[in-house]
Amino acid sequence: MATYDLEEQEQLDEIKVWWKQYGNLVVSLLTAASIGVIAWQVWNWYQRNQTAQASMVYSVLQKSVLEKDSQRAKAASGELLEKFGGTAYAPLGALISAKAMFDAGDNKTAKVQLAWVVDHGKDELRDLARLRLAAVLLDEKAYDEALKQLDGSVSAGFATRFAESRGDVLNAQGKKSEARTAYQAALAKLDEADKTGKGKNSLQDKQANAPYREMLQQKLDSLGESK
Repeated sequence: MATYDLEEQEQLDEIKVWWKQYGNLVVSLLTAASIGVIAWQVWNWYQRNQTAQASMVYSVLQKSVLEKDSQRAKAASGELLEKFGGTAYAPLGALISAKAMFDAGDNKTAKVQLAWVVDHGKDELRDLARLRLAAVLLDEKAYDEALKQLDGSVSAGFATRFAESRGDVLNAQGKKSEARTAYQAALAKLDEADKTGKGKNSLQDKQANAPYREMLQQKLDSLGESK
């Protein structure tokens, strides 16, 4: 029994020595881990809370647009961008509101909201904002600014529309030769899209694109023969 007590005491002494050497480190690591878990839980709660609140504001925005209440839509969109800019609802709301503002004749607000999506949006949403912003600038005869929005890389799904819009701007500037090239590029990209499709979906896409192709061809034909 005495031998057992002695062995037990030696083990306790070893533990004490080990704890004296590494105890502070263990406590620090456990504290850091606990803080990390708590921080992660708080962050997830915050994200869920932000998303839930953003969803409610987005619903108000949609209702305002349907009711053609431009002031209320403008306020709701502003709240989305200011308070919930990190959620997916912000760029969607800005795009919807920008369309409503443009229809209401408030080009200034429409441009601000579209520019926000260009700066903060991602992928297709950003490209859509660039395309719409270029259209607003074209309407204002700000041709050089419109062309800047249409410069640079663009996702494949918007390549044809960007080429067409570039042709519209160049045509408005009286640069018929460059506009012709842009419209031809748009038609070529549409042809390429039709060829890359497969099977039944490809045929359906080609049929769906027929009216758009005809419109592009009409724009090209309206420029007359190249000199």
